[in-house]
Amino acid sequence: MSVRKKIWGKNAERIAEALERLDPDLARYIQDFAYEEVMARPGLDLKTRELLAITALIALGNPGELKTHLRGALANGATEREVRETIIHSALFLGFPRALGAMKVFSELLARTDERGA
Repeated sequence: MSVRKKIWGKNAERIAEALERLDPDLARYIQDFAYEEVMARPGLDLKTRELLAITALIALGNPGELKTHLRGALANGATEREVRETIIHSALFLGFPRALGAMKVFSELLARTDERGA
């Protein structure tokens, strides 16, 4: 299975189409290089890569992409507790406002997931 499908899950087609609409060349670089080359490298499992991506996206302040990788972490074996600990740990290095914002995104994601029963 494609790495991006393992991370994007049921949103894979929607995300790919949105990237394609923005710019086909950028979409290709993101999908082929970022996901199918870098994220697929041996040495780290996808769960670890996704927890690292969460930390990086907290630092960058990208809530849209953060949501994608929060879902990806859960889909690839991270527990809710591990994701929460990753966010809390990020507060030490990135600041409490960034961690708080990330925890809000995660809480909203969990609430929507609970509402859908998924």
